[in-house]
Amino acid sequence: MSAPIDDTGAPVKESAAVPAQRSVDKGPAAPAAPRGEGVVLNVFSHGFLAVWALLIVLPLLWLVLSSFKTDAQIGGSAFGWPQNWSLDVFARAWDKGIGDYFLNTLVVLVFSVPLTMLFGSMAAYVLARYRFWGNRFLYYFFVAGAMFPVFLALVPLFFMVKRLDMLNTYQGLILVYVAYSMPFTVFFMHAFFRTLPTAVFEAAVLDGASHTRTFFQVMLPMAKPGLISVGIFNTLGQWNQFILPTVLMQPQSGDDPERYVLTQGLIQLQQQQGYATDLPVLFAGVSIAMIPMLVVYLSFQRQVQAGLTSATLK
Repeated sequence: MSAPIDDTGAPVKESAAVPAQRSVDKGPAAPAAPRGEGVVLNVFSHGFLAVWALLIVLPLLWLVLSSFKTDAQIGGSAFGWPQNWSLDVFARAWDKGIGDYFLNTLVVLVFSVPLTMLFGSMAAYVLARYRFWGNRFLYYFFVAGAMFPVFLALVPLFFMVKRLDMLNTYQGLILVYVAYSMPFTVFFMHAFFRTLPTAVFEAAVLDGASHTRTFFQVMLPMAKPGLISVGIFNTLGQWNQFILPTVLMQPQSGDDPERYVLTQGLIQLQQQQGYATDLPVLFAGVSIAMIPMLVVYLSFQRQVQAGLTSATLK
């Protein structure tokens, strides 16, 4: 049988036969999910989040706006708009003691938060990366400390600090803050250090790095998101702490200076303004105590979210 030729007389190459397409019976199509349910769920979740945001934002906004009002405006209409936007009330609140309380709090936190992060991350790193007898016991000991109510330790803590002659001192409150924040820091960072790649740790050991150098130059920089997250939580917790400074920062004699922190200072200011009837000063003092923490959290919110989710994503 001769091969087919084209118009020029050249033989035409036979192409491979193309198999006929068959219709494949895929069975009955799966019923599509009703879009109405997803829309309703979206509306409900977004509506709930919007209501939750309003419940948080509106009281804060009302607090700041009340700082610009007078006593007559606060007493006449609590939800009225301020008529005078002068910042003199914040200067009055600062002069009436908020400035000293603010500086006392900064002095304590400048030392307590870094020490908490240093000791907590070191303990968490050892418990997460090294296997030794009693490892689990020490870890659960720290976890139990996070669940222990601080109210049960106030009396022995008071006498312990008193024996060390550290009542109404910065160093006494700093040491207590560090001990108080250690359990949560160890618990959080322990889970984070366990997610870090072991190959990097082994490579540093093979290159001759010591345990200290491996921790500070290799593992700790890799744990930066977790450090920022737990550091923000420790800052917020220690900034807003009231029970511990109330017990430990009381003048022991008439000659002792008042080293009240900000939460104690606000209570003092509230008692003073109860007789002076200068409520805008009280609102201004609360605003001064609140605004720095809002700025810190809003500035590092992405790092906080990354630190909270990285342990589950790795």
